[in-house]
Amino acid sequence: MLLNLTRSVFTDKSTTGDLAVDGTFEAFTLEDVARPKKIKHQTCVPSGRYQVIINHSERFNRDLPLLVNVPGFEGIRIHPGNTDKDTSGCVLVGKTKSADFVGNSRAAFDALFAKIKGALDSGEEVEIEITGGFDKVEV
Repeated sequence: MLLNLTRSVFTDKSTTGDLAVDGTFEAFTLEDVARPKKIKHQTCVPSGRYQVIINHSERFNRDLPLLVNVPGFEGIRIHPGNTDKDTSGCVLVGKTKSADFVGNSRAAFDALFAKIKGALDSGEEVEIEITGGFDKVEV
């Protein structure tokens, strides 16, 4: 399974985009600000292609998707949330969007999580390709 995250709107508070699963639109996304130099918990990951696994998040006390081997970043997850205050470097998903906001996030996340889990459970690899923003982030 391939997730394509295409970043399209960059503000001084957040980065928003669209997420597709195998070429079909799935959800809107919200991340931290795209910047060339990392500020911990305030910077989105560099553009690139990353493996996605599901494992237990101590912070959220539940299983969540995790982006693996992101240069200079750890613990980057896909999870519910609405604004940059909820991201901490992670990718939020929603069914609606407005300036610096995604809405109906739990519903969007639940639908996406089921697809990712189904693919992984059937032995399929899951990757996310992120475009837009910076290809490298100085840490």
